[in-house]
Amino acid sequence: MTSTSTAYDVAAVRADFPALRAGAAHFDGPGGSQVPRQVAEAVAATLTAPIANRGRLTEAERNADDVVLGARAAVADLVGGDPGGVVFGRSMTQLTYDLSRVLAAGWGPGDEVVVTRLDHDANVRPWVQAAAARGATVRWADLDPATGELTPEALAAVLSDRTRLVAVTGASNLIGTRPDVPALTALAHEAGALTYVDGVHLTAHAPVDVAALGADLYACSPYKFLGPHLGCVVAAPSLLETLRPDKLLPSTDAVPERFELGTLPYEMLAGTTAAVDYLAALAGAGGAGDRRARLLAGMAAVEAHEDRLRERVEEGLAELPGVTLWSRARHRTPTLLLTWADRPAAEVSRALAGRGVNAPAGSFYAIEASRALGLGDAGGLRVGLAPYSDDVDVDRLLEGLRAAG
Repeated sequence: MTSTSTAYDVAAVRADFPALRAGAAHFDGPGGSQVPRQVAEAVAATLTAPIANRGRLTEAERNADDVVLGARAAVADLVGGDPGGVVFGRSMTQLTYDLSRVLAAGWGPGDEVVVTRLDHDANVRPWVQAAAARGATVRWADLDPATGELTPEALAAVLSDRTRLVAVTGASNLIGTRPDVPALTALAHEAGALTYVDGVHLTAHAPVDVAALGADLYACSPYKFLGPHLGCVVAAPSLLETLRPDKLLPSTDAVPERFELGTLPYEMLAGTTAAVDYLAALAGAGGAGDRRARLLAGMAAVEAHEDRLRERVEEGLAELPGVTLWSRARHRTPTLLLTWADRPAAEVSRALAGRGVNAPAGSFYAIEASRALGLGDAGGLRVGLAPYSDDVDVDRLLEGLRAAG
């Protein structure tokens, strides 16, 4: 971002996003954000530089090694983790499946795994299927459909001394609910269980500290926070040392590389570092200190900007007849789910698309949450704000919703 103002300069941010020149108002960020030019430039520079398998002998080897080490350091700074515990993969879903099989190797009949009705299915189905394969029992922590909350009481009700793992979201990609993750993980740890926190949606909207969250394993996706399509899991290297994934015989047994199957996509890793650096720069002149400190300030600025716009959207929605807003939790991201009494959400989404407003409809893989809310598999219209959203976008959204009736 080119601005040095202490205020959040959304106009300067928007100027960095080539995709916005096409003219659409993007409320589809929860499915994947638009990308600033700095990220695209980093990807292109890596693809056009000398590159080879990692090493320290040739320039090409050093380029590859530096890109990997740089990306691990960047993600660790973003979430407050250890670079030596950052694992990269094709997607969060792929990594969660991989880790579910590794962790489940020690489970058996009588063991229990806890999942929640709030989560994206990528933090549900891998654990359900891994438990079934080992004869373990799955317990469900229920979502309160009236409030959209996942409470510590709901989790405590399904924990036991046989609980081996608790999988919970940092924030719902469907309705934005941000449960009290530290309280939930504390309960899990008291029961002797590991915690796997899906931070895909949370990381895009707020400062993150994996230690404060109590996450033993924390998953996120760079393409949700302005980066390329990739997934990562962050854990303590000491925990990863205890896990033995299947791997090729000649591939390294070092952590975290033992979890990364095949050659990493160096260009995507370079783009990830560029995305993290971009978020750090959003603090403007108010950001000081190392990259971690600047990221905390930058993401706090993003959170305040998005929350202000969310309040504007909510005020506008309150004036529309027949609209139900399902995003009701006390603590939530700027992600709103809407339904209409007299028409399908998909119809409204099509009408908005015709006006250049991108707000998709569906359940967005949060199938358990959608069903718990009584919305079946259809879900609703999802409105998601991003660092590049502005008041003009909000005006266009509200005008489009009014026009839709």
